[in-house]
Amino acid sequence: MKNIIIYISFSVLFLFSIQANAGGGWLPGKGKGYFKFGQSALRAQYYYSLDGTLTDITTTSVYISSFYGEYGFSERIAAIAYVPFFFRTTINELRFRQSGNVIPGDELNSVGDMEFTLKYGIIQNKPFVLSGSLTLGIPTGKTMGGETQTLQTGDGEFNQLLKLEGSYSIPGTSAYLTATVGFNNRTKGFSDEFHIGIEGGYSFGKKFTGIVKVYNLSSFKNGTLPPTSNSLFSNNMEYLSITPELVYQANDKYGINAKASFAPAGKNVLAAPFYELGLYLKI
Repeated sequence: MKNIIIYISFSVLFLFSIQANAGGGWLPGKGKGYFKFGQSALRAQYYYSLDGTLTDITTTSVYISSFYGEYGFSERIAAIAYVPFFFRTTINELRFRQSGNVIPGDELNSVGDMEFTLKYGIIQNKPFVLSGSLTLGIPTGKTMGGETQTLQTGDGEFNQLLKLEGSYSIPGTSAYLTATVGFNNRTKGFSDEFHIGIEGGYSFGKKFTGIVKVYNLSSFKNGTLPPTSNSLFSNNMEYLSITPELVYQANDKYGINAKASFAPAGKNVLAAPFYELGLYLKI
């Protein structure tokens, strides 16, 4: 999902050692993979307007069931897929107290926009690793739906996101740091975007890992589409997001992750926490 509230970064988390993990600058390794089913939810009553101020809106909800998979074809090449196979968005009924007039609610159930990534390990098998990736955003979601034909599960454009990710395993600890920078080329009149983020994680024994991510998206404002008020896929979206995450590793293959993403600042985006719970398998 490319542009809903916050950028949802699916980094594959380490199991018993940071070096064995994919995600960030790491790759999973030849014949290894990570697969996750996730459920995300959001319920927003406010919207960051064009100038970044909070505005009241009709309550909007988003529910996404998704599959994420990462597989290593070699020690330096991996393929990644994100498939939001069920995307539900709703708008609540709006009732005016004085007049008694009612604007009915609306809903749309569909697939979302899929993403496919090819990732190359520039530097691997060292404390500092570096990788580059190309993500293709496929417009498989709906741009018009519901009774009002105003609801969306996708933006309708084909984009290409180039990213460079560097990660560092802190010697003598079970901690790591990751930095990310990216450029997103968008089509159909959408503005291009600049991505930058940092991430830190620490493993508490073999069962729990705590992670904090900070991510910023900026628009180049070079598109032709005007921003749309109260839209999930408005042009010229901007935000700063903070995402704490907790991972529980049940055994050497299965685990659970839970995270909540918050946007303390933004423009042209819904203003509400985005929650996700996932169940993953590593091979």
